[in-house]
Amino acid sequence: MAIWNKLKDELNRAGRKAQDAIDEGKIRLDMMRSRQAMDRAAQKLGYAVYRARKLGGDVPSDEYARLSSEVANAEGEVERYETLLREAATRRKASAEPAADAPPASPAE
Repeated sequence: MAIWNKLKDELNRAGRKAQDAIDEGKIRLDMMRSRQAMDRAAQKLGYAVYRARKLGGDVPSDEYARLSSEVANAEGEVERYETLLREAATRRKASAEPAADAPPASPAE
């Protein structure tokens, strides 16, 4: 019976690792989308400044506030996803350390 318990434990461990990898992939995808949103917002702000300067003026303050707010919000999302990735990496390292300390399984088991 011990071999079945060990097999069950190993399958559960492999399942957790697979789920962690899927979760990390989702975070990376969301972070990429947030970076793209940040880039689009920064582009809109840059174009607004360019058009205003081309016409010899400045960007209206309400438009500047709206566009810079979009950039700041997207930047905040990117930072949040970066934090989530760092936390996931920390958890992954912490879960890998006990396995490294465990003695190797003997083939006779």
